[in-house]
Amino acid sequence: MNNEDLHQKGTDLRRQLLGEEGFKHASSVTYKHPAMKKFIDVGTVSVFGALWARPGLDLKTRALVVVVSDASTGRADELEIHLKMAMRLGWTEDEITEVLLQLIGYVGAPKIREAMQVAVRVFEGLAKE
Repeated sequence: MNNEDLHQKGTDLRRQLLGEEGFKHASSVTYKHPAMKKFIDVGTVSVFGALWARPGLDLKTRALVVVVSDASTGRADELEIHLKMAMRLGWTEDEITEVLLQLIGYVGAPKIREAMQVAVRVFEGLAKE
């Protein structure tokens, strides 16, 4: 698959994961600046077109893997995005909460406390929609 094909596949997948509104917002706000446009073009090809689209794991499982990675490495901004994706793919508040609580013993309470704060903001925001 060439880069153009991977870019299209990645764009379609990003749109599916973020939802149309989230995709449009990211495109017009987060990735508006030319430098950020370059960033998302590379990410669309390499992360979404190549990694997320790989066979072997369903999208729901991939989303949970990314949530765990974000929480474990203290990436709050990314965690917010990926929690929304995970919930769009069917993970529940209770399941995500249990996954984050499980991580306390492996990555530490301070990181997971921060992750839980992000999760609560996401849960409350989605409940309002």
